Amino acid sequence: MKRELFSPSQKYQLLVYHADSLFHDKEYRNAVSKYTMALQQKKALSKTSKVRPSTGNSASTPQSQCLPSEIEVKYKMAECYTMLKQDKDAIAILDGIPSRQRTPKINMMLANLYKKAGQERPSVTSYKEVLRQCPLALDAILGLLSLSVKGAEVASMTMNVIQTVPNLDWLSVWIKAYAFVHVGDNSRAINTICSLEKKSLLRDNVDLLGSLADLYFRAGDNKNSVLKFEQAQMLDPYLIKGMDVYGYLLAREGRLEDVENLGCRLFNISDQHAEPWVVSGCHSFYSKRYSRALYLGAKAIQLNSNSVQALLLKGAALRNMGRVQEAIIHFREAIRLAPCRLDCYEGLIECYLASNSIREAMVMANNVYKTLGANAQTLTLLATVCLEDPVTQEKAKTLLDKALTQRPDYIKAVVKKAELLSREQKYEDGIALLRNALANQSDCVLHRILGDFLVAVNEYQEAMDQYSIALSLDPNDQKSLEGMQKMEKEESPTDATQEEDVDDMEGSGEEGDLEGSDSEAAQWADQEQWFGMQ
Repeated sequence: MKRELFSPSQKYQLLVYHADSLFHDKEYRNAVSKYTMALQQKKALSKTSKVRPSTGNSASTPQSQCLPSEIEVKYKMAECYTMLKQDKDAIAILDGIPSRQRTPKINMMLANLYKKAGQERPSVTSYKEVLRQCPLALDAILGLLSLSVKGAEVASMTMNVIQTVPNLDWLSVWIKAYAFVHVGDNSRAINTICSLEKKSLLRDNVDLLGSLADLYFRAGDNKNSVLKFEQAQMLDPYLIKGMDVYGYLLAREGRLEDVENLGCRLFNISDQHAEPWVVSGCHSFYSKRYSRALYLGAKAIQLNSNSVQALLLKGAALRNMGRVQEAIIHFREAIRLAPCRLDCYEGLIECYLASNSIREAMVMANNVYKTLGANAQTLTLLATVCLEDPVTQEKAKTLLDKALTQRPDYIKAVVKKAELLSREQKYEDGIALLRNALANQSDCVLHRILGDFLVAVNEYQEAMDQYSIALSLDPNDQKSLEGMQKMEKEESPTDATQEEDVDDMEGSGEEGDLEGSDSEAAQWADQEQWFGMQ
């Protein structure tokens, strides 16, 4: 009779350990195979233990107690399936575990998988089961709020623990804040989180600062968003969450060197998250290297298919490469994942306008206006579409006036109103609008448009100053550079006529000024050559 080297229970243990090793080496298919063999061995082991009568040997009891849990093995199998993007198989293996034997982490994984599959009712049930077992599971609370469960109902599920555990009075306010976040009420969410941040227990809380930064971004307040991201980053130098949005904002401001440094820092922390790839993609996109941005966006989606910023990056790159229909697919997926984020709708509407589908753009803009409410952002988005049709110009004007009444400093509304005034050749009104907008903020686009308006009213020197300010804010702004170069070319004949009087100006100090002007022109000529290389 052949003698076995290991006992049945030892075989089971070894199979699980082997599978665990394969999992950590990212050999997920092989790991699933070994976990399956382990479960078969466990089943055989259970049968033999039932048939074999108890010998009273106490040594067998500790061994059986040390065996890896069958439920834990199934959970690890589900993890393998999720890494392989086989979510249906993951759900099937976890569904096979009886409800009473499901641990909080099993219910949490099930809830997330159901949510991803669009099965809201079982997802809500699983999240609620997590909260029943762990009333302070914040991720489960956020999951329920994201599935439109009322904040009051979620708060009621944590009421007992709030009353019994000290220093938890902040939790009900926290739930209220994130309830506002998930219904898209950004202003009330910002106010509530700001009130939380002032409390001593949650002061300088990195998660709250990240949420606040994201909310400012959604509300179109990019300046405060960047400030909050910088504050969070200073408190936690290894922070990755939200850094994709931060990188995007820096890239939009023309701070490409800062974006590059941020990308390098994030890659040093981990290259297994979507954020570093998105940040590098933003650097490529705003450097007009769209093919590289497309690749980096695709890599980010591969690492995290739920990364909204990665979908937006890839969609924008596809749109700028002329692949509009592919871009539309990515923007629609972003909208599905983040229905309260306006920038997802903006990307889709830009695609419609690029393909001259004004009707589709108008329908989408009206839906956004009705769904997210009449705020400065939705009014401006609807006005943007109205500006594309000569019939709806007056409607665009009314919408922009309403937007600027709500938020006089909203840059996109100011830009669109300036565009409308330019069409009507009301340059003085445009100058007044832009000066008012620039009184409390500095923005490259606003300075450049003000320069264009000043040229139209023959205020050349101040126009040159505005182009210079715009380029100091964003050295890559091609339109500001073109505006400045155009002015220099127009001024050059005047300079030629003044050469006759150069002898009369000797010793007056004006010759030095002219030399300085020539060197400045040379500087911009060098920059023109540099831009041509990009």
